[in-house]
Amino acid sequence: MTSSIYERAKEFKKRYPRTIAWRLKKNAAIVQKYLRQDEKVLYVFVGQKNNNPFDIISTAVVAITDQRIAIGRKRVLFGYFFDSVTPDLFNDLKVLSGILWGKVYIDTAKEFITMSNLDKKALPELEEMITTSMKNPEKKKQQKE
Repeated sequence: MTSSIYERAKEFKKRYPRTIAWRLKKNAAIVQKYLRQDEKVLYVFVGQKNNNPFDIISTAVVAITDQRIAIGRKRVLFGYFFDSVTPDLFNDLKVLSGILWGKVYIDTAKEFITMSNLDKKALPELEEMITTSMKNPEKKKQQKE
């Protein structure tokens, strides 16, 4: 499955080449490590997990699953960072399009996550995928019935 997440990350980067992202294979491996057996990956994208347009070394791979948003970043020397946002912690989403790149702000109950240096053409797709996946789980159950 690492190759699956890695392949999907490469596909996103190929479709949206202006997105700044490095070390996709290492970052994808972190996300894969924390995926559960029953999780279905819906969408994968890459970007910088920071709010500084000049900081281009904080690349992250983001997997949107049917249960949460999983964000993995491999540190340069040793260790890694992993973040998980479940629908019950998701508050709001904000999309910003700048001169060169776009940003996605994910507001959660515990923190404010910024994904930056994204290709501006990818922003509508990202908004749709994140918003759709983070709908209240109770609403999802009601829609299925």
